[in-house]
Amino acid sequence: MINKIIEICLKNRFLVIATFALIIVWGFSSMKETPVDAIPDIGELQVLVYADWPGRSPQDIEDQVIYPLTTGLMGTPRVKVVRSTSAFGFGLVNMIFADGTDFYWARTRVLERLDFARKDVPKDATITLGPDATALGQIFWYTVEGDGYNLAELRSMQDWYVRYQLTAVDGVSEVASVGGYVKQYQIDIDPNKLIAHDVKIHHVIDAVQKSNIDVGAKVFEEGGAEFIVRGIGFIKNVSDIENIVIGEKEGVPIYVKNIATVIIGPEFRRGALDKEGKEVTGGVVLMRYGENPLKVIERIKQKIEELSVGLPEGVKIVPFYDRTGLIQRSINTLKTALIQEI
Repeated sequence: MINKIIEICLKNRFLVIATFALIIVWGFSSMKETPVDAIPDIGELQVLVYADWPGRSPQDIEDQVIYPLTTGLMGTPRVKVVRSTSAFGFGLVNMIFADGTDFYWARTRVLERLDFARKDVPKDATITLGPDATALGQIFWYTVEGDGYNLAELRSMQDWYVRYQLTAVDGVSEVASVGGYVKQYQIDIDPNKLIAHDVKIHHVIDAVQKSNIDVGAKVFEEGGAEFIVRGIGFIKNVSDIENIVIGEKEGVPIYVKNIATVIIGPEFRRGALDKEGKEVTGGVVLMRYGENPLKVIERIKQKIEELSVGLPEGVKIVPFYDRTGLIQRSINTLKTALIQEI
């Protein structure tokens, strides 16, 4: 049999050489497209479900949110284990699937089960599916820095400009903001003034919520043209909140500013980002499951160069952690070992 194969190869030298050349070209092409990572994910396939219920204790989260979710998700096909964790205002359900399960098939099945499980949790609890990434998907960290800007301003640039631009990069699952301060309107109510004006705290909450809204109406025609009628009411500054009417007493309107002090302050936070002993703000880029980290990081760097033009003068995006170097060193080590073995 072996002699027969050798004889055929000798009689068809050109065909053998051409086939061998095609195999080499195909091999090099496949090598360039094959996802290579210095930290391969060998863990079990898992899908995460997040539950947010601000201000609630871990016991309330466990009893009223996590327990209904866990029992509702246990019937998901090919699920091996369902684990959960409850914390202050937040809960997490971790679903482990059987080996060989397609990642996106598993996420689809979880979404289907969530539609049924949501009806058993409080309406003001927010249930979301985790990003389509793994625990090793944090391939790129960066900071947003700029002289003359405070942490709140830099965090706003990160949240409303940088994060959205990087999320649009092909292969990126999510960009999480870390560090800095999230700006928010804060209404500091004086209880003595509430009593003096005979106002309840829920009256203040209802008035602010109902005032922060735009409403639409019909159109009217004049001179052969149509004009759109709108009621514009979105809050734009502190003064808009201060002048919201809560009620009236003996024909005199009671404004928010009569019973409270309104300021722009930082949202309560439970963590910070430190760089060389200095507090900074930035983001973490999560790679989508199954993507090539080298190519994704290359796209991220290219996108950063493009969006840097739109940042205020003096503000820059500085890489904080880049897995490219680790991957390249791992590849070089592998190449050296293969060459030595050959």
